[in-house]
Amino acid sequence: MDGGSGPGPEPVTAAGPSPAPELAPEADPDVEPLPRGRFRCRLCQVAAANRPSLAEHLRGKKHQRLRSLRAERRAQEQRSLFVSGFARGTAAEELAAYFGAFGEVVAVVMDKEKVDTQMEQLVGLLELSEGERRLRHLLVTLFQEVFSEFFPGCTVLPFGSSVNGFDAHGCDLDLLLDLEPTKSLQTSARGAPGARSSGDPGAEESILSDIDLASASPPEVLELVVAVLRRCVPGVRRVRAVPTARRPVVKFSHKQSGLAGDISIDNRLALHNTQFLRLCGEADKRVRPLVYAVRLWAKQQGLAGNPAGGGPLLTNYALTLLVLFFLQTRSPPVLPTVARLRELAGDEDRMVVAGWDCSFPQDAALLEPSANSESPSSLLAEFFRVFGDFDFSEQLVSLREGRVLPLPEAGEPFKLGSLNLQDPFELSHNVAANVNEKTASRLGRCCRDAAKYCRSLQYCRKSTKGRGWGLVRLFKPGAVEPGAGAGSFLISITVAAAQPPSQLCEEPGGHGFKEICAAIAFVLRDVLQCSCVPGKPLKQVGASGAEHSLPQDTVLGDEPLGDAAGLEEEPLQPPVGSKRPQSDRMDGTALPGAKRPRVNGPEEEVVASWSCAVWHRVWMGRRRLRRQLLHGASPEEPDGVSLELEQKVSEAIVQHEGAARPPEPLLRFEASAQLAGGTQRELRVLLRLAPTPAPGPLFRDFFHFLQAFLPLAVQQHLGWGPGAAPQS
Repeated sequence: MDGGSGPGPEPVTAAGPSPAPELAPEADPDVEPLPRGRFRCRLCQVAAANRPSLAEHLRGKKHQRLRSLRAERRAQEQRSLFVSGFARGTAAEELAAYFGAFGEVVAVVMDKEKVDTQMEQLVGLLELSEGERRLRHLLVTLFQEVFSEFFPGCTVLPFGSSVNGFDAHGCDLDLLLDLEPTKSLQTSARGAPGARSSGDPGAEESILSDIDLASASPPEVLELVVAVLRRCVPGVRRVRAVPTARRPVVKFSHKQSGLAGDISIDNRLALHNTQFLRLCGEADKRVRPLVYAVRLWAKQQGLAGNPAGGGPLLTNYALTLLVLFFLQTRSPPVLPTVARLRELAGDEDRMVVAGWDCSFPQDAALLEPSANSESPSSLLAEFFRVFGDFDFSEQLVSLREGRVLPLPEAGEPFKLGSLNLQDPFELSHNVAANVNEKTASRLGRCCRDAAKYCRSLQYCRKSTKGRGWGLVRLFKPGAVEPGAGAGSFLISITVAAAQPPSQLCEEPGGHGFKEICAAIAFVLRDVLQCSCVPGKPLKQVGASGAEHSLPQDTVLGDEPLGDAAGLEEEPLQPPVGSKRPQSDRMDGTALPGAKRPRVNGPEEEVVASWSCAVWHRVWMGRRRLRRQLLHGASPEEPDGVSLELEQKVSEAIVQHEGAARPPEPLLRFEASAQLAGGTQRELRVLLRLAPTPAPGPLFRDFFHFLQAFLPLAVQQHLGWGPGAAPQS
């Protein structure tokens, strides 16, 4: 084209189009509103206390970098093509040559083990950053300098999550204050000729002037540590001693970083446990990804995570030991047993602490390489399979022997419980003694659900519909249960009748189902103080709409592999051409008319729905309030709990939070119940919860509570099931 012909470019009269008005921070699609004016950035997994803090975060480098990275990856996806079905062992060059005939090929990425890649990325996302490691190192140095002024010769040693190789964002800073050198120096100084007494006018003014560490009780020493922290360590606050803990500690938090921590004065065994975990993590590269995956899965399922200490949930340490035990029991084993490690220990590695043999090699290079060739993703699937059918209460998990032992071999001091997990060195300590029967039972159930999911195609192959797959779906609470679609959570309710009503025998989809739905509404509305408004009848599933119904509880591995395997069904929609069923209200439920199933044809199932709102944290502190209410009960009242008592517990929680209803509910969700199967003596109903907006930590806590509470409460309300009381 001739550059001299035609008109030239018009002169620039403005700098450019005016910028679009900036959206309010809370209107950002990545922002999730939280109660009490707080916000959460879903992209960065960061919470903000108020709007100014949120706006500052959204302008920050981290958020902008992640947004840019996400946009870049989405643009890359638009330019990429996913192909499969080529022969195993095909080279990247062959693929590039083949597809080069259709256009330019920039790069070929061989994605043979995508679930393993997800696990490796998970470690990078959860482990401490270099900046966080430096911060913890600086704090340890600060504590060392301060405590050395008051306790000459002492040593501050970190242990636990920060340094055991399985660190995670937000983990506590656990420290041991070793005062043995100080005790020796103090004894030598007082025994020296000419030593002044503490009452002399010239005696040095010191926090130790009137204290003999060798004879002081642990509470007295803890109070000394508290005094030093409060007076002399800058930025430390919320300092308090906990002398009644199994290992007495001083708790604190660091104001500038928000880091919480503990200081122990007598916990040298923890140092060797930390070194043992580091050795296991370095012995095989599959150990860390597996531990991180199991710990995050357990936290997302509400099985683990005790931020305030105590409680019936599994600790990260207990979960890590379960993973190590599982790896010891593979064939061939991935990790050696503790007994084998003792045999490999050299003379310099021999160590006995508090009467317990803590001998093991300090260098992972001295260990024999494992002959096991299983991938991390297959090991994760096997972990769920093994512990899905594990009898936790009747067996002792021993890492020393690498096998389960009969309970009598635990010994007298060992505290037996619902889950018996022996510490690898302190053999009298049950690491999971705090776990109650409900948590142990739910652990098995969640492992079974996860094992089913791991046998499906969605676990090992990227979704062709752009939905969650692999670990992403595994970590979502309820998403791996049969029939759980994207954005919904499932609760299975089975009602068994000792003397079933005639309606239950004659019409499995009729009056018995209505009674169960009425009981569900009663528990949500009257027992838990939730709003529960009947919704529009969703559909009536017949022969023409069978593909839209909730699937039965089948083993996913027995179904055809693909997106139709029961895990990625579309949201419930009325089948085209179907009639709208009439509704029938009954005690807060809206039900379509049920039809008697045909003998030789597919059953027609009915669905009920509700729009629900949760106004108060009715799942918090129920056990404590229940004990308080029972303590004041008269002798004539029945021993145990009932739905009437559960109503009183909910009312007490409402009164504690304020009788006036808040302007906005804490949670909103749509609930729909569908008959999933029935016999002459029991009905099984699937209750689907779909939160709006996307589920956050608050909804997950409520869901896990409801998962255990609702089925038992429904049974008790109907009088059809066992008289066991619902627990929280």
